[in-house]
Amino acid sequence: MSCVSSQCLITIKSICIVLLLLLSITRGAISANSNYGEALTKSLLYFEAQRSGKLPSNQRVTWRGDSALRDGSDAHIDLTGGYYDAGDNMKFGFPLAFTTTMLAWSSVEMESQLKAHHEHENTLAALRWATDYLIKAHPEPNVLYGQVGDGNLDHACWMRPEDMTTPRPSYRIDAQHPGADLAGETAAAMAAASLAFAPSDAAYAKTLIGHAKDLFEFAKEYPGVYHYSIPNAGGFYPSSGYEDELLWAAAWLHRATGDQTYLDYLTEASNKGGARFVFAWDDKFLGAQVLVAKLVFEGKVKNEGKMIEYKSMAEQFICNCAQKGFNNVKKTPGGLLWFLSWDNLQYTATASFALATYAKYLEAAQTSIQCPNGGVLQAYDLLKLARAQVDYILGSNPKNMSYMVGYGTNYPKRPHHRGASIVSIKNDPKPVTCNGGFEAWYNNPKPNPNVLVGAIVGGPDEYDAYGDERSDFQHDEPDTVTVAPLVGVLAAIA
Repeated sequence: MSCVSSQCLITIKSICIVLLLLLSITRGAISANSNYGEALTKSLLYFEAQRSGKLPSNQRVTWRGDSALRDGSDAHIDLTGGYYDAGDNMKFGFPLAFTTTMLAWSSVEMESQLKAHHEHENTLAALRWATDYLIKAHPEPNVLYGQVGDGNLDHACWMRPEDMTTPRPSYRIDAQHPGADLAGETAAAMAAASLAFAPSDAAYAKTLIGHAKDLFEFAKEYPGVYHYSIPNAGGFYPSSGYEDELLWAAAWLHRATGDQTYLDYLTEASNKGGARFVFAWDDKFLGAQVLVAKLVFEGKVKNEGKMIEYKSMAEQFICNCAQKGFNNVKKTPGGLLWFLSWDNLQYTATASFALATYAKYLEAAQTSIQCPNGGVLQAYDLLKLARAQVDYILGSNPKNMSYMVGYGTNYPKRPHHRGASIVSIKNDPKPVTCNGGFEAWYNNPKPNPNVLVGAIVGGPDEYDAYGDERSDFQHDEPDTVTVAPLVGVLAAIA
């Protein structure tokens, strides 16, 4: 082919410009992915900072030490291990079980992405630290220990876990003191975790399923909310009911076993939840709805009748998040989905997880969502919204602040967290007293001496304002229920 030299130069120049643009876009994508990957890695480090019990030799968060090694001794049972709930030294079983379920769902749903970023083993390690504890907490079919520590006494002190002196009473539910919500959520956690471990440890997965089945039957046979049996939990994690946990557990048990019994339970349930406003430790209806929608998409149940109701309810929530529903979720001026004033980012995290997971289901089924106002949502739209929420959390917000501790340079320096805010016992073994901790550390205006890498604080208010004050536990306290779903979201978009 021949051409005039000037024409060739123009053509070559155009090609070079296009190549440079493509290279720039590619570099930008790689950069963004690398950031999500970094956040994923740090989110899993956070769980190591929350560990209770005897720490393993491969512990990566080195400012922490062994703690609460006599948990359960008052009841002559070993209840060491598990996770501290948030910025305190409590082990609350209800949110711990939900944390476990969401970590398991993250592992199961995003397994290939986690493996691609070399974080699958760390995810399973974080999950197993929880399930090992839950197994110990369920010593008999109708007995489940649901709390260690007295919440009021614990919160009255500011002490690091390694040398805390607050009482550590053990609380349980049983046939005479029921808690179908706590038993149901723990059943869901065990069933979901069995799916995560099945490919690598079939024996452990079988053990988990056995516990899940027993706990589900326990929950069905002895209804009631757990905080009536464990009143101390009522001031911190009161339950609004148990129907959602039973649906959630049935959905996970069906996915793990394929047993028609659990599908029948879902079909026959009179309360499917309707269109939910939040997905959280006290409201799992949306989780059950999303899991049933997956069955509909895969043709494992008929796309009609009661099962389609679950799918429709899930899609109403998604449409509301996407601002295409009848009751749209509020957004801050900076674009954050804003649900509730206390620890809002936990709800943003779970909503983002639902969006990312549903996007996967839509993509596999090659279908879309028809929203009430006529708008159509594709898988891409859901993933785009989930990514926008993560971007906000990681710093694309009016304050240019990352709400993940240790990510970037401008992040919360004073999270409401006992262990992080007090000098490490490895640097200063002198005991920190109950009141001495408040005087020397809680009221200290300096940044926390230990960086709680990967933690997500409660986040800004509805106007994107945030103050980074240790005393502001409403906005500055991190917790496990927020980070667990973000593990899955970060894996999905990384």
